[in-house]
Amino acid sequence: MDSTVNAITFRVGAFRRRIAWVFALQFLIVAIVCILGIYNVAHTAVVIAVIVLTTALAWLAMRREWRPVRVLARVVSRWDGQLLDPESLHLEQLSAHADADVASLARGLHGFATRLASYNQRERNFTRDASHELRSPLTVIKMSVDMLAEEEGLSEFGLRSVHRIKRATREMEVLVDALLILAREKGSAADEQCFVVNDALHRELDFARELLVGRPIELLLEEPARFALQGSPQAFSVLCWQLIRNACQQTEQGSVVVSVLPGSISVRNRITSQMPGSGYPVRARGADRHGFELAIAQRISERFAWPLELQAGQGQENIARIRFPHPLPADVPERSFGES
Repeated sequence: MDSTVNAITFRVGAFRRRIAWVFALQFLIVAIVCILGIYNVAHTAVVIAVIVLTTALAWLAMRREWRPVRVLARVVSRWDGQLLDPESLHLEQLSAHADADVASLARGLHGFATRLASYNQRERNFTRDASHELRSPLTVIKMSVDMLAEEEGLSEFGLRSVHRIKRATREMEVLVDALLILAREKGSAADEQCFVVNDALHRELDFARELLVGRPIELLLEEPARFALQGSPQAFSVLCWQLIRNACQQTEQGSVVVSVLPGSISVRNRITSQMPGSGYPVRARGADRHGFELAIAQRISERFAWPLELQAGQGQENIARIRFPHPLPADVPERSFGES
């Protein structure tokens, strides 16, 4: 396609020069006819007819000069951005007499289509390979760790190691899900599901409690409200997990409270002021706005237009709040599933 486009010879300013010639000839003919009419050399009807004919010919000439632009516009209007083969853009439809500006647009469109096709192919390869090549070993690791945890006579150090492996596996699994969500194109069927926020939070908190075994941190769920969302339940789960994980990392001892409010969810950590049995206060950490968990959460919130706010509360509390602009009644998913 590059040879097809570059083989065409374009002249800079050819379009402007041809348009100037058309208007100059039209002006000259009209001027001559008007002079002949003033001196009664030509009849008034003939003068009017010549002016009309000259205007029509000028319009046809302008239309012919504009034809390459129309061809390029049709090419762009038919292109949906999903074409893997830039050859299907049919840029060879451009006339060999097209202007240099139109040629620049054609070459730019061809280059952009080529890069976009390569990007789409890399995205598909990444999502396919990552989904298969990373999920499969993670599944094997999870099954092996569960079997190892049931072994009798496992030492305390071994149990701690099993819990660490299980926690790292869960974090890796969530990270893979987050990367796949961010790598996929917007508007997929997985992004248009209805789900109840409270049910998704219950599942995420159950996972988190399993991974916090042995740590003096309590996970609490407050549900003064109940609502549903239309979007990606997987993205919502990953977003909440990242915020819960970040809150737990900022808490040495205390509780992490997840609250479901009308149209929003907040995650805050309550730090115990003093370690039991010691006179030393627990070290409180400031609100971390640059952690990897929050970076992933911020990208997901931007992707799905769920604003994320981070603030410091009273005392030693750090609060992360997610707002949902379009909450739905909690019975919407049940009606949707029942109708389907």
